[in-house]
Amino acid sequence: MTGGIPADRATQTFLDQRELLFAMVYNLLGTVADTEDVLQETWLAWSARSRSPAAEPIGNPRAYLVRIAVNQAMTRQVAIKRRRETYVGPWLPEPLVTPVAGDGRDPPAAAERTEALSMALLVVLETLTPLERAVFVLHEVFGYAHPEIAEILGRTPVAVRQVAHRAREHVQARRPRYEPGLAVREAVTERFLAALIGGDLEAFLRLLAPDVTVWADGGGKARALLRPVSGRDGSARLLAGIAGRIPEGLDVRRRRVNGDPSVVLFSGASVFVIVLDLTPGGDQVAGVYIVTNPDKLSRVD
Repeated sequence: MTGGIPADRATQTFLDQRELLFAMVYNLLGTVADTEDVLQETWLAWSARSRSPAAEPIGNPRAYLVRIAVNQAMTRQVAIKRRRETYVGPWLPEPLVTPVAGDGRDPPAAAERTEALSMALLVVLETLTPLERAVFVLHEVFGYAHPEIAEILGRTPVAVRQVAHRAREHVQARRPRYEPGLAVREAVTERFLAALIGGDLEAFLRLLAPDVTVWADGGGKARALLRPVSGRDGSARLLAGIAGRIPEGLDVRRRRVNGDPSVVLFSGASVFVIVLDLTPGGDQVAGVYIVTNPDKLSRVD
């Protein structure tokens, strides 16, 4: 049997899968604008196929849409990497910022259901090849079996298993398997915020791990770092120095960034998003991610 799908049913089918597709593509690319572009390309491909009266019927629309979106995202990764070669300073993923429970602002349902990886893990995934990242995200985050991934990517199951093993080892070498609980992360974030507002160098020295790294992404459009700063002493002095430049009337808001407790600072027209990565024990900060690039924060409130 051949024939197109009614326009309203084709549209609804795509909308039903949009949150899943957004989560997958965002975890592959790390930017909302590129993710939206890929979803638009996916919609156009789906719409054209569904309108074609000569096309074979699609038995599994979800699998079809996932295959289009993931492969489009892998193709776009090549262009994104070229773009980042001229990026000013460290590059960090675009934060997905949502309200915290109980602040009187209900987070959008889509934001609650999005399987966004943490900022720290997304930074690690940047060191994978596009193929390794796709296999890791599909298998480790969304639970696709290796044969399913092979069909999506046009590879053999054996090849996918090899890529999955390599990607998993790479990630595990850089990220602990154990993540501190939400209450611990919230408590450390509050301690960090108190040290920042007070410009307390000694508090930073107690809070930061010996091998901590501070990343600040301004993209050449806002004040930031030209390269990451590593080590407790240098990082503590840097953060205390930032605190000394904080103007009066700073608006501090607690938010979730990719599901993690975080701090958003508003100073006039400037916005700063700060996310912490903790040691496995949860008692110290292993990484500080600061995003100031206004292009990545236009959706933050």
